[in-house]
Amino acid sequence: MERHIQVFLNRLSYVSIAIATLTLLFLFLRTPQTCVQLTPPNSSAKTHLIFPRSSCDYPSPRQIVTIEKKNKRLWSTHSWQSKVSSFIHFFQPFRDLGLLHNDSRVICISAGAGHEVMGLAQMGVVDVTGTELVDSPPLVNRADPHNLPFFDNVFDLAFSAHLAEALFRSRFVAEMERTVRPGGVVVIVVEECGDGEVGEIVGLFKNSSFVNANNVTLTGLRMTRIIMRTQKISS
Repeated sequence: MERHIQVFLNRLSYVSIAIATLTLLFLFLRTPQTCVQLTPPNSSAKTHLIFPRSSCDYPSPRQIVTIEKKNKRLWSTHSWQSKVSSFIHFFQPFRDLGLLHNDSRVICISAGAGHEVMGLAQMGVVDVTGTELVDSPPLVNRADPHNLPFFDNVFDLAFSAHLAEALFRSRFVAEMERTVRPGGVVVIVVEECGDGEVGEIVGLFKNSSFVNANNVTLTGLRMTRIIMRTQKISS
């Protein structure tokens, strides 16, 4: 009985070796899946006469779309232009109040795709910085809103419409205060709310004084705008 088992195991080993050998030969002889150039760059052979060995040999009908082309397509849509126009209308009162000038240094935190950044730029503001967890060049750079990569007191105005989504709201607000110079302004926009909710948001600010709060319409939504003026951080 043991002899029959030994014979069976030997045959099984031979079959396994044969299968492994055939598999290796198949892998060596198989056309690679990566795209390879069939002819040298300077060859005069006509590529359309060469029999293709894989789908990589066919010229791709798709063209690589650059970021510039993608942005141009996106920025030309009605939805994009409508949101940018809404932000221009939103920021205009700040210019009328003397809180925003062409030479103002502005930071937009959690700026998404950058509608507010483009709106400010179209208003003539030269130095506008947009930040978001995921960058969206050239308007928005990647940065953690809870740990902004900027020195203290470098901006004249900080804006965010996404405080409500912040993981740590007090830290989010503290970073806005830190990066805005004393006498500058921090502008927060949240979903339309009452005096109680406004008071809670104002309470997050430790080095700013309350200016005002108003209900506004932004990108078609009813929102509450809160303006704070930063003060010198006490040591």
